[in-house]
Amino acid sequence: MSPDTQTEYIATLTNLHRGLDRKGPGDADFSRHILNNLASLSPRPQIADLGCGSGAGALLLAQHYQSPVRAVDSSPVFIGELKARANQLGLDHLIIPIHGDMAQLDWSLGSVDLLWSEGAAYNLGFEQALKIWRPLLANSGIAVISELSWFTDHPPEAAIAYWQNAYPMMGTEAENIARANKSGFNVLSIHRLPSQAWWANYYAPLRERMQQIEITPSNQLVIRETEEEIRLFEKFSDSYGYTFYVLQSAQEKAV
Repeated sequence: MSPDTQTEYIATLTNLHRGLDRKGPGDADFSRHILNNLASLSPRPQIADLGCGSGAGALLLAQHYQSPVRAVDSSPVFIGELKARANQLGLDHLIIPIHGDMAQLDWSLGSVDLLWSEGAAYNLGFEQALKIWRPLLANSGIAVISELSWFTDHPPEAAIAYWQNAYPMMGTEAENIARANKSGFNVLSIHRLPSQAWWANYYAPLRERMQQIEITPSNQLVIRETEEEIRLFEKFSDSYGYTFYVLQSAQEKAV
């Protein structure tokens, strides 16, 4: 895909998700359950949400901890939506919206107590994201990162064919645990996002959105691929989905 074509593709994908509460699968109650079971953080933890979209995670984190959240996304459209939602909820004093590249953060080392990222690490590749983000975490800091994962060692051929093209670095949960360990993390727990959360909070609104917009030569590829993705998940949601990996930065070994 040429740079111009890729830019147009991303713009079309952004427009398709414009106004949706979530830009990917997730669920507020599911996230709260994870937060409620985390190891205790400092009273005013330094929090970051990387690849925040329009803020479903960042706003929840701000409400839960009543502490500022640095929310980073590469889309100015989604950052604009985040600002509006934070204002509507009276949380704008706790949300620090950052339009930028989550792989190029010039933050101080060890400056984040809780790093949150839903469905965004795949943009870098899971292991690469972990290696880039690990230095940002404080000693024993926590990262909660959701990653598209195989739930079986023998997924259906149709699912393999689709995801080898769409996300060739997709691994099993065991492979991702090994990648996390290799990248300087201890894996505290993993949690599979229920398939119902995909339908209720993401695919159903997305389908409705696709029915409302006019299909044009510029958006038909994105719509066709999205419809294929939804059909695949309908058939094979027991074989793959999002797993939330709860990670703690491992202490550096003395040399």
